[in-house]
Amino acid sequence: MAPKHSNRTTDTAIAPALTLEAASRGGAVLRLSGNWTTRNSARLEPMVEAFDAGTTQVSHIDLSEITQIDTAGAWLLGRLHAKLSEAGEPVSFTGELADSELIRRVLNAGALVPDPLPPQPAMPLRFLEFTGRTAHAFWQDLLMAFDILGAAVRGAQAKPNGRTRLSITPIVAHVERMGVGAVPIVVLMATIIGAIIAQQGAFQLRYFGAELYVVDLVGILVLREIGVLITAIMIAGRSGSAITAEIGSMKMREEVDALKVMGLNPVAVLVFPRLVALVIALPILTIIANFAALAGAAAVASVYSGISPDAFIARMREAIDLSSVFSGLIKAPFMALIIGVIAAVEGLKVKGSAESLGLCVTRSVVKAIFVVIVVDGLFAMFYAAIDF
Repeated sequence: MAPKHSNRTTDTAIAPALTLEAASRGGAVLRLSGNWTTRNSARLEPMVEAFDAGTTQVSHIDLSEITQIDTAGAWLLGRLHAKLSEAGEPVSFTGELADSELIRRVLNAGALVPDPLPPQPAMPLRFLEFTGRTAHAFWQDLLMAFDILGAAVRGAQAKPNGRTRLSITPIVAHVERMGVGAVPIVVLMATIIGAIIAQQGAFQLRYFGAELYVVDLVGILVLREIGVLITAIMIAGRSGSAITAEIGSMKMREEVDALKVMGLNPVAVLVFPRLVALVIALPILTIIANFAALAGAAAVASVYSGISPDAFIARMREAIDLSSVFSGLIKAPFMALIIGVIAAVEGLKVKGSAESLGLCVTRSVVKAIFVVIVVDGLFAMFYAAIDF
């Protein structure tokens, strides 16, 4: 509520009024008085709707006797002005309130017309635009990933004398969180998946009288593909999202900028220990997942197909060799680097809102799982090409 004069009364009991007076130069002056406020809107609205200038053309609206006016009164005043302007020539305001910001904004708001929506381009153009934006975003993410990877490879936090110091404590802490903490869920998932593969394989091979070869199927599939792939997917969803959330929260609280002000490299301080921990933890978890999957498969083969554990192990020795074991373990460090770098990239892209944090965490998990599966396929083609 904005009073016109500070020395006037603010009593809302002053009834509003509309008085039509003849002007000396022709036309008429509509003189407004009283309080044009929300409390008097029940009186003002019928007065504005019922007002009729008759045959006399109103040329001015005098606001000098209005004691109080607020937004509701200004809107009613705007409706009255529009009504009189439609009946004839444009109507102007007089008095101190005529130049007030409230009156000007209300009158301009009534005249504003929203801009029409731009026409949508044709479908081929929209497809090309989407393709271009996607390619540009992929290129920017790739450059940022190489930048983070390069900064992490340089080592740990730089000291003022130019030497580097590798801190073991944060690496051990992250290995405990990402590795030891993930053992139960990785063992559970790997055991169930190994059991399912053994059951389905035995069910299909039974028609050919070759149930014993389910050991070959489970051994090669788990050691070369399933063990490392399932472990990497679990780590991408569990630890990759945590890395993005942690770095993103630090970005929101400007802790990353504080590290830069202190002369420290945020990648070396925040990303490097997590990358090292992932490279250490993921191969170990892969080995654990392989044993768990084979144990689940052996249990199902014993119950479902009558293959004893001794026979299972003896057939396993014939079916697999060291190349099957190492072909899966070789993938693990590369997948760990992919998960850590993608998580760090998305974490550093977080803006200052919780919505941005949630979006980046989601993109981190989706991108990491997608790239891990693609890399696993590339490794499979490479192994087939070199007969490994």
